[in-house]
Amino acid sequence: MADEHDSTVLHIRGRVLTGADPDGGVRDEMWVVGGRITFDRPAGARDVTTVEGWALPGLVDAHCHVGLDAHGPVDAATSEKQALTERDAGALLLRDAGSPSDTRWIDDREDLPRIIRAGRHIARTKRYIRNYAHEIEPEDLVAYVAREARRGDGWVKLVGDWIDRETGDLSACWPRGAVEAAIAEAHRLGARVTAHCFAEESLAPLVEAGIDCVEHATGLTEETIPLFAERGVAIVPTLVNIATFPRLADGGERKFPRWAGHMRRLHERRYATVGAAYDAGIPVYVGTDAGGSLAHGLVAQEVAELVRAGLPVTTAVGAASWNARRWLGRPGLEEAAPADLVVYGADPREDVRVLGAPERVILRGRVVG
Repeated sequence: MADEHDSTVLHIRGRVLTGADPDGGVRDEMWVVGGRITFDRPAGARDVTTVEGWALPGLVDAHCHVGLDAHGPVDAATSEKQALTERDAGALLLRDAGSPSDTRWIDDREDLPRIIRAGRHIARTKRYIRNYAHEIEPEDLVAYVAREARRGDGWVKLVGDWIDRETGDLSACWPRGAVEAAIAEAHRLGARVTAHCFAEESLAPLVEAGIDCVEHATGLTEETIPLFAERGVAIVPTLVNIATFPRLADGGERKFPRWAGHMRRLHERRYATVGAAYDAGIPVYVGTDAGGSLAHGLVAQEVAELVRAGLPVTTAVGAASWNARRWLGRPGLEEAAPADLVVYGADPREDVRVLGAPERVILRGRVVG
């Protein structure tokens, strides 16, 4: 945290988008004193630095992986680089949606983003990427969910479906009873549950079992969209990751042609799927899936993808900032909140591409970029 007695005061002047209303909740100015936000001009401030522009709450990447790359866990130096890349892109709050690495040391670094961890992925044996997950059988699911609920920061991550080598296509990983018991245990321990899901058939059983969120959700259909909306289950589409489906399909075509065709179809209707989900009232948030095969720092690109899918620009910006923070239980730009914010040279509600060029990044009340 910034020093409570630090005499430096930041004056943010121009337009401050607090997200207090559907249009963004615009205010003209804001102050940062002792690392915290105030909308009241501080009396007797001496060392004042003025920052001008359009200010937003620190952006949120609600699905990324710090401490992970395409081959599994990485060392601390690589994890640090990943976190710094997110920070410099304006992403100051990360929901780490599964990592085998212990990244608790990041919490002690004032210059690195805040992380909400979902523990380590929990997958069916030989039904996920090697070196990523606890690979277990259904009878052990409740115990592992309890373990990761205690290890994480209020979230647990399941792998809901993956390629089944016997059928040669995507299929659900867990029996209904095992998932119901596991989600109930997570909720008993105060954790929410999310799941990686590409396919259609895995979705309804997870939602009916009480899941809180689904990652990717490319398999949403006319039958399952109303179920998600009725239960208030959020989705994090990770469209910048879904863009890789054709390449993945090409690589697996020879061995798994049925799966390859399925992946291409999911890719082809990705924008229509997300647009229909939004139109139905399903909460949609920004996540990139960075840290596996994708580079970090892609939040702005994902917001642009949501706009292409039909979300209004202000809604897409909110899905990466004020609304995402509310969903994750973290403050935005509000009185006495920690000063985590990003300042831009223009209004991102007018041109979403502005998000890709932050002029100032302020973390814990200090200018870090």
